[in-house]
Amino acid sequence: MTDAVIVLDMLNDFVTGEIAAERAERIIPTLRDELLPSAREHGIPVIYANDAHRPEDTELDVWGEHAMAGTEGAEVISELTPTDADDVFEKRFYDAFYGTGLDEHLRSLGVDRIVVTGLHTNMCARHTSASAFFRGYDVVAPADCLEAFSEEAHQDGLTYLEDVYDAERTTSEELVEAWKTDG
Repeated sequence: MTDAVIVLDMLNDFVTGEIAAERAERIIPTLRDELLPSAREHGIPVIYANDAHRPEDTELDVWGEHAMAGTEGAEVISELTPTDADDVFEKRFYDAFYGTGLDEHLRSLGVDRIVVTGLHTNMCARHTSASAFFRGYDVVAPADCLEAFSEEAHQDGLTYLEDVYDAERTTSEELVEAWKTDG
């Protein structure tokens, strides 16, 4: 398997801003100190997929104005700033594949398994996992690297990913160990 780590919406507006999920703070240390450094060390691509909305986006009708393209709210939080080696895709919908070129990029890298991280387990992770599954990618969901507005939403999201997309529920520790063994 050739992995890529997808970091979803770890943006100022989602962590501390307009539609902040207080629970996002729980996954920052694990992403910053464990999973992302290990992925980079083992040559596993780290790809950020970030909301970058325009005024006409339909998602704004649901959530109000947030993560508007070009604003501070649409920037990755400073604790998880992408490196020069990381790729960054702007998205306008929950799904990181929809209209972004992510699929073509992953295929050019030979990726066949995505590790979905970030926000929100029951929304963006769910829709991104659906698109990955429909395109033939295996999906990995490290429970300690995903979060939602509530524990119930987080757990429901994880269960849905497992039940519907055959996602492998794991932890950052298990992934890091596997990469050490494989690499």
